[in-house]
Amino acid sequence: MKAAVLHHFGDIPRYEDFPDPTPGEEEIVVQVKAVALENFDRVLAKGTHYANGQFLPTLPAIMGTDGIALREDGQLIGFGGLRSPYGSMAEKAVVPKKHCVPIPEGVDAATAATVPASTMTALFALKYGAKLQPDETVLIHGATGFAGTLAVQVAKFLGAQRVIGTGRNAAQLTKLRELGADAVINLKQSDEALVEAFKQEAGASGYQVILDFVWGHPTELLLEALVPHELSFARRRMRLVQIGEMAGPTIALPAQALRTSGLELLGAGSGITPEAVASGTQQMWEWIKAGKLQADIEQVLLKDVESAWKSTGVSSKRTVIVP
Repeated sequence: MKAAVLHHFGDIPRYEDFPDPTPGEEEIVVQVKAVALENFDRVLAKGTHYANGQFLPTLPAIMGTDGIALREDGQLIGFGGLRSPYGSMAEKAVVPKKHCVPIPEGVDAATAATVPASTMTALFALKYGAKLQPDETVLIHGATGFAGTLAVQVAKFLGAQRVIGTGRNAAQLTKLRELGADAVINLKQSDEALVEAFKQEAGASGYQVILDFVWGHPTELLLEALVPHELSFARRRMRLVQIGEMAGPTIALPAQALRTSGLELLGAGSGITPEAVASGTQQMWEWIKAGKLQADIEQVLLKDVESAWKSTGVSSKRTVIVP
């Protein structure tokens, strides 16, 4: 079969022949229909992710940790739990039966491969992590990427009173307003101007929930803007859920920002329980089947995986590899 095969960490996967998988006990072979090309895949290919030993213990191996496939009975399924060297970016995949999840009727493979993960990330962070309330203001920090645009929509669906998005792409910031954002902040300005912009949009009531896809220096400036300049015991809780690190893996965190702003730092996995997963998954599929979520998806043939891999940079468009 044809597959996207990685031979050395730091290289780009190559489109080439690879032995067909042979299923073991409690495994099936499925016909792959769509696989999202995620930043996670790129980091794994570099060999720098902490989970490299789990997903790519040896090379050569096929890239891709999950995807959408057609089962022999004609059911479209989502799958994961793959055993190396057989990843998902191939014509076929060998999948544990217990890791096959039926895709609801009416949802196409490309949508199923891309929209659910980012939607669930936002839904879990807002509803179960930050416990968003209807009268609260949400800041989506890094909203012009694929996940960020979905987060803006999810925040509005959950009843946020006001949603503000940040980003560096002017055209995408305009698009955010079409998706429901009440205001946007362009990160491409001086530090002083950006701090002032964060303050202006926060207003008197501030931000109650922040989803941070950015981290790094822009988040340092955001925290600087959040430090109050007067004593007050009436300040509302402000929950920052850390999701991504597009601008850098570390920040300098002023103690004053924690002491005086009501700021609480949460990880993206906070509040997730089996009950939350079940409820959130049902809600997510309802939104998708109703056509409520707008997402920019680009389909690329498996044979063109090398050029797709080279197309770097943060974008609101998600690439889907199709055999």
